[in-house]
Amino acid sequence: MARGYNVAVVGTTGAVGQQMVACLEERHFPVSLLQPLASERSIGKTVSFQGKEIPVAVLGEDSFAGIDIALFSAGGSISEKFAPIAARAGAVVVDNSSAWRMDPAVPLVVPEVNPRDIAQYRNKGIIANPNCSTIQMVVVLKPLHDAAGIRRVVVSTYQAVSGTGQKAVDELAEQVRAMFSCQEVKTKVYPYRIAFNVLPHIDVFLENGYTKEEMKMVNETQKILGDDTVQVTATTVRVPVFYGHSESINIETARKLTPWEAREILSAAPGVKVLDDPEQKKYPMPLDAAGQDLTLVGRIREDFSIDNGLNLWVVADNIRKGAATNAVQIAEILVKEYLER
Repeated sequence: MARGYNVAVVGTTGAVGQQMVACLEERHFPVSLLQPLASERSIGKTVSFQGKEIPVAVLGEDSFAGIDIALFSAGGSISEKFAPIAARAGAVVVDNSSAWRMDPAVPLVVPEVNPRDIAQYRNKGIIANPNCSTIQMVVVLKPLHDAAGIRRVVVSTYQAVSGTGQKAVDELAEQVRAMFSCQEVKTKVYPYRIAFNVLPHIDVFLENGYTKEEMKMVNETQKILGDDTVQVTATTVRVPVFYGHSESINIETARKLTPWEAREILSAAPGVKVLDDPEQKKYPMPLDAAGQDLTLVGRIREDFSIDNGLNLWVVADNIRKGAATNAVQIAEILVKEYLER
């Protein structure tokens, strides 16, 4: 990272966009110029970066002149339109939406898992950031897959409302206040009350009975691992937690792994922290994960119902590792191995 880079952050006033800017500063990314971009609704807003207040500019087709790296944290329709424009202007795009994830010409990257795939950015100038729930799962699965060959994954998620955006965070807080004040509870973001409730419904339902979020976990996992023989089934659930996604993961492997072996493997894995001491009541919780970039794993135990089965409990900050930090980590590899000159 010898020289500085001109970096644009698209959707910079949203929760993930703000965290992208914070991660760039926290991780001392070599930024020569930061260009915050958002919609016209953000006119007059500023972004704090390295002790300065930088005005937010309106996203347009001419926004990427001179930009080296563009971090996108906007909706899929915005990315579909503007990511190719940014790439044609000479920027490498790291996109956090679902728009490009399953494009065979676009790499889908988790740096701890498949960093070599970043080289494929030359196809379209775009790198896709995976779904937040997929990211934390594959960080844990990859070292186990390398060691014993994962055949099947059954995952149930417990996903925080921040995965839907700031409006959902505000709605949960407002509903809790309303319930304790004996006032009317209003629902706008979700179809039902989320306070003191769980919703087995994330994204739209598909014809196969799964939701789009669930099929993201199926398809993205196979693409990131580079192995479509790994069978995945998922149930994704929204829970009344502000930050931090939790996952109950059951795996079946080709070679038997004992819980002890799995703990040893995961203790040495990049980006993973094992927190697994039931006797001391130590296990990962969203409260532990919030505000950090490590993926936490615990409750590692044998599944006695099959020959080669393990159960795992995995937790991570969905805004950081599940989105912003992963994107900045990709950008770090870009400038270290591909863009530096």
